[in-house]
Amino acid sequence: MHGIVFGLGSMGKRRIRCLSELGFTDIIGLDPREDRRAEVEKNYRVKTVSSLSELDLSGFQYAIISTPPHMHEEYMKICVEAGIHFFVEASVIDGSLGQIGEAADRKGLVAAPSATLLFHPAIQKIIETVSSGKLGRITNYIYHSGQYLPDWHPYEHVQDYYVSRRETGGAREIVPFELSWLVKCFGWPKAVSAEVLKTSSIPGAEDIDDTFTFLILHDGIIGTMVVDVISRFATRQMTIVGTEAQLTWDWNDSAIKVYYGREQRWEVLDYPRYQAASGYNQNISERMYVEEVNEFLQSCLKAAKFRNTLREDQKVLSILRGIEESAYRGARVSL
Repeated sequence: MHGIVFGLGSMGKRRIRCLSELGFTDIIGLDPREDRRAEVEKNYRVKTVSSLSELDLSGFQYAIISTPPHMHEEYMKICVEAGIHFFVEASVIDGSLGQIGEAADRKGLVAAPSATLLFHPAIQKIIETVSSGKLGRITNYIYHSGQYLPDWHPYEHVQDYYVSRRETGGAREIVPFELSWLVKCFGWPKAVSAEVLKTSSIPGAEDIDDTFTFLILHDGIIGTMVVDVISRFATRQMTIVGTEAQLTWDWNDSAIKVYYGREQRWEVLDYPRYQAASGYNQNISERMYVEEVNEFLQSCLKAAKFRNTLREDQKVLSILRGIEESAYRGARVSL
């Protein structure tokens, strides 16, 4: 299969590594920046171009869209028009996702929006445990996802890439990134009540909100969430309370623990640990990105079905809008 990677920043390079590991080396990369093209050609031996005018898109079977988020829809439309299956990085803007999805369906194209955390082995184990009923009826959960924005790209200033833009700000992007797995675990929410604030003075991030705190009401389950990009130590911590047992997970401990109240005992649920790429947090393994790309490619070959859709992405982004509306109005918002 002949493929193209749009955007050769950190995620574009990661996707090229994934493709190479899977044996898909017939790739071309596109990026207007000469330094990125030179790096990719040197390190990955992938041919690159600077613009679409240098390409005949009719020769490609699939595309991976790793451009900044505000350009995603532009490239999705290009892929649909050219009849190319596409994978696109995590969404944070919904301009016309519904129409793009419908157009892709009419052409029989795979439209695969990223849902990376669904491929994380700990999260897969958590979803499996909740679904099994071992915890009893879920009553509530508390979840904190915190990172430090300048640590995302230590090699460039925050103001020089998309996380400093208000519509694609770092914290705003992470909210739907996390919700993509939480809705699989607890179901689609019915209402939210939120506070969204700028609480720090990170240079270059003057225009973005850095902390999203919200209550999220599912069917009989109340979730409390904090998503921020000011945590100096990268954090993902989850507590899930059920009528029979309580689950806790701290990704830095690499362990899921379940306490069974009747028996007054703890159980440790093990899950695989995989190596992270050089320069990345130890808990961000390359394996989940490889598995995500592989599922997309197998979907293109009709050997699998990708586990996320543009329609689901659109629904997740409607929750993000509800969170922001609630914070703006100072009132609970029904979804």
